[in-house]
Amino acid sequence: MVFTMEYTKFEKASIIGARALQLAYGAPPLIKVPEHVYDPLELAEIEFEEKAIPIVVIRRKAG
Repeated sequence: MVFTMEYTKFEKASIIGARALQLAYGAPPLIKVPEHVYDPLELAEIEFEEKAIPIVVIRRKAG
C-alpha cells in the first residue's frame, strides 16, 4: 500500500516544531548537516523537506 500525503500547514508546523525541539535537546540529526546551518528550527525544516522525519500523522474522519 502506498500513501501519498500532503500535510496541512498546521500539521507541518507541528511536525517541524516537535523535531526542532528534539534537536535542541540533543537528538542526532537524521541528515548530513550543511555547514551553514546552526539553528535547530532550520535543520528541522531541511529534514522535513527531505522527508527524513519519522513522524506519522493520523487523521480521523469527522462525524
